[in-house]
Amino acid sequence: MKLLRNVIFPCAISVCFTASADPVLVHEDGSYPRAKLEKDEVVVKVIQNGVTNLQDAETIAAGLDINLQRMIRLAEQACSEGRKPDFLLYNEFPLTGYSFGTRNEKLKFTIEVPGPETAALGEVAKKCDTYIIFGSYARDRAWPGHILSINTVIGRDGEIAEKFWKTRNVKRLGNDGEIPTTTIENVRDRYRQMYGIEAEFPVVRSEYGNFAVSTVQLDPFVFAAFAMRGVEIMFRTATLFSEEDVKATARFHNVYSAMSNITFPEGSGYEHMGGGSLIVAPDGNVLAEARHNNEAIIEGVVPIATFRQGRRIPRYPVEVVAPVFQQYQQESPLNHLDVPAEELPQTRADMKQLLDQESRWLNQTNTESNAKPKKVNQ
Repeated sequence: MKLLRNVIFPCAISVCFTASADPVLVHEDGSYPRAKLEKDEVVVKVIQNGVTNLQDAETIAAGLDINLQRMIRLAEQACSEGRKPDFLLYNEFPLTGYSFGTRNEKLKFTIEVPGPETAALGEVAKKCDTYIIFGSYARDRAWPGHILSINTVIGRDGEIAEKFWKTRNVKRLGNDGEIPTTTIENVRDRYRQMYGIEAEFPVVRSEYGNFAVSTVQLDPFVFAAFAMRGVEIMFRTATLFSEEDVKATARFHNVYSAMSNITFPEGSGYEHMGGGSLIVAPDGNVLAEARHNNEAIIEGVVPIATFRQGRRIPRYPVEVVAPVFQQYQQESPLNHLDVPAEELPQTRADMKQLLDQESRWLNQTNTESNAKPKKVNQ
């Protein structure tokens, strides 16, 4: 099995990369590259389950083993009941759970990819002949001190087919702090130097269709970028999410969208936020849903051959909105976490302080309401 991959990076509205050495990220005629399909329909199964937080386990090794064995059990169940899956999607933290504390404390509760856990899941993928997709906090020796949010795709051959970094974190949701994990956005230039512009929005062009994976929430521009590249199935992992966001992603960007959410134990106070995993068609209709906060496996069929007949990327009004986009200034600049390891923010409060210091909006000198707008070329 050979996986083909290409990517998209959404350039500025008025300025794109035009040098011949730069890759073609979006086709001008609305078409997109894709591999030959192996079958006309593919089966997506979303696994919804709770997790033992490594922070609460007797030891880190014991906690990882508990969570890994749970993942294997649920995969074997999904592969033996109902239709055989072509994709198995887990939540954002099925191996580690979510940990609290400082950066140095949380780094202990991360995994490496590849590692023994992905090797064990690779054996399951081969046995079931399915893709396995899951999220995790991870560490990487090339990024000392950084906590990465990685979605790993394991192929049918048991090997890692792709690692999706989180594109960016949602910001300014509350006053208690900001997420201090490292994303492509906050180390973008160094990330590009190390992995290339193609890796910023990777799309796996598989024998089951074009797909990508993201943990991003409430960010339509990110999913528009993936859709411009030709994503047909958008897999998403979460610890808390908005059902309407998943439905909107499917409808606005003409993709199948599947979300796996974590569940919470009774008495935790978070039960109302757990579960609700779903699979949504491009018209916004829900194909399958786990409505409650309990362990569940849901199944949906994607008629991939029919779906891609005559299909092109979405028809976004980029030229229409260009005058507004050209004047928009993103609050947080790129690369704000590209600092020495010892200077990385330790806590959510530290991250908020850093974003406040770097904010183009909070530190804008010309904030008068009657300030003259920038001129736009007609």
